[in-house]
Amino acid sequence: MAAPGVAVTHYRIDRSVSRFTVRAFSGGVLSVMGHNPTIAIRSYSGEVDFDPDHLELASLHLRIRADSLEVTDDIKSKDRKEMESTMNEKVLESSKYPEIVFEGTATSGESLGEGRYRIKMNGNLSLHGVTRSLPIVAQVAKNGDMLRAYGEFSINQSDHGIPLVSVAGGALKIKDELKFAFDMVARKPE
Repeated sequence: MAAPGVAVTHYRIDRSVSRFTVRAFSGGVLSVMGHNPTIAIRSYSGEVDFDPDHLELASLHLRIRADSLEVTDDIKSKDRKEMESTMNEKVLESSKYPEIVFEGTATSGESLGEGRYRIKMNGNLSLHGVTRSLPIVAQVAKNGDMLRAYGEFSINQSDHGIPLVSVAGGALKIKDELKFAFDMVARKPE
């Protein structure tokens, strides 16, 4: 919420030029081969409020369709299908929990130079029916009517009641920690 007399600018995430991925880390036989699956988040929408003169008022609202995650690694089609099926049915339980939501507000921000900022944000991540606090740090660049934010954060699946699973006949076991990377572009609505 903006303070009286402060007009933050509203932006919408442009998914067509943004990237949002998850990296899982493996254990088991295939882990020796360095197989740590990368998963692209394909369907999401989001809104950002941002004012470079009032960085502490920045906010982010992000909604992800849980069944939109796809394995991007160069692996056998059969293994990809098995991993995606396991992810949707046993890990995310997409039919039961169809949406993943993050809502955050800035706790602090600093200018890094002309049109560049570092924003520390604290928010709530609702995933798999469990809502947990999640801090995120993003590098933000403002260029005209466009914002670009990038960064990384990690979560533990067990914090959200997600069971750790194995795929490929048990040869690939996914570890608890997941690393997310984002490079998102947001524009002022026309």
